[in-house]
Amino acid sequence: MSHHRPDVDVIVVGAGMAGLVCADRLRRRGVEVLLAEARDQVGGRTAGIEVDGETVDLGGQFIGPGQDRMYALAAELGVATFPTHTAGANVLETEAGRSRRFRGMVPKLGPLTLLDVARAQSRLDRLARTVDAEAPWRGPDAAALDGRTLQSWIDRTLKTRGGRRFLVLACRAIWACEPSELSLLHALFYVKAAGSLAAVTDVEGGAQQDRLDGGAYGLAARLAGRLGTAIRLNAPVQRIEQDDSGVVVTADDGTAWRAGHAVVAVPPPLAARITFRPPLPAARDNLLQRLPMGSVIKYVAGYPEPFWRQAGLSGTALSLRGPVAMTVDSSPRSGRRGVLIAFVTGTPARDLATRSPAERRATVLDALGRLFGPQAATPVSLVERNWNEETFARGAYAAVFPPGAWTQLGSALRAPVGRIHWAGAETSPRWYGYIDGAVRSGEAAADAVTRAIRTAPARGRPS
Repeated sequence: MSHHRPDVDVIVVGAGMAGLVCADRLRRRGVEVLLAEARDQVGGRTAGIEVDGETVDLGGQFIGPGQDRMYALAAELGVATFPTHTAGANVLETEAGRSRRFRGMVPKLGPLTLLDVARAQSRLDRLARTVDAEAPWRGPDAAALDGRTLQSWIDRTLKTRGGRRFLVLACRAIWACEPSELSLLHALFYVKAAGSLAAVTDVEGGAQQDRLDGGAYGLAARLAGRLGTAIRLNAPVQRIEQDDSGVVVTADDGTAWRAGHAVVAVPPPLAARITFRPPLPAARDNLLQRLPMGSVIKYVAGYPEPFWRQAGLSGTALSLRGPVAMTVDSSPRSGRRGVLIAFVTGTPARDLATRSPAERRATVLDALGRLFGPQAATPVSLVERNWNEETFARGAYAAVFPPGAWTQLGSALRAPVGRIHWAGAETSPRWYGYIDGAVRSGEAAADAVTRAIRTAPARGRPS
């Protein structure tokens, strides 16, 4: 490796939002960058397609108060935001299939259940305030919290069956997994990283408050436009080698690029599939092996108009019956067509994925019909994105920390390995798992690489 001049200063692996922001920030500082992306389009978990002339987000799409880096990026790129539609009543479907209308984010569950849920939410917020978002493994109670699952906490804390059932639904909606799969410490860290549980769950005033004109994928595409020929699509990275002189990044087709540094900006399960030479430190390697992604199937149902609004409904629904856990009105700002997005998460997503496409479609349309009436069961279009079957995602919304992972291996999450740095929504101590967290991680990685370049002795190509 030392006998060859670098092709570029930095190679970024993965053109999701973190990789795009990292590469753009470096380019604007005069650093020569190459961005290698496995897919045939940029965006990562902010994927999108065009339906009837409108960009439809198949991945992350919402932003809200406190997500300052996303708002700043949108303003910089000339992308306007607009509020998620919330006017009207929300719908709760009970386990028995009965529908109840409610306002706000907590449905009418009965006075005892409501009190039970409110106390649990307050206790989660209090516990979350004790967690160090920069280093969740620190703290006198970290080991105890990390040794428990969220399910064990629910079982010990909530007194009503309805309250426990609602918290399971909330876990699926927030983390796309079962509470038995999730470390209590990770749940608390996630809440701390967002500021509060309300910031995670709420639409108005919360992380789902606003949307982007042209969608989150449209914003990613604009950012990619600034990078131009620096991006290499259809280039899944197979191997990363490093020594004192730099790195060599090799794609599946054998193409190799040399650089002074590399930034790996892909989800943990994908990073685990890259061969590193020399091997990663044991802690980093073991951590990658322990972090599965959440399980999500997202459906986008299109209609001639948002008919539910005329019926006094907001488009937001929660279902204890399933398999759809939650729906949201995702109609374009123009209102010229109606769009409902529906999420199947956790175990129901894994179960639904075993059925044929026709069975999945029928099951989801039946759920939409129960929630919003017969008109909802006959959309003009229905797009499915099973994130767990995506070769270059293997799940969503983000990686899930099981018990023990934070306290035993968490310190390796963000630590660079020689000339290799890490980015992605999973590496951000603020807004972990969100688009804003991905942006922050890309900025942080670019800053770290810039410092490394400036402090290194002159070698290879000038920077």
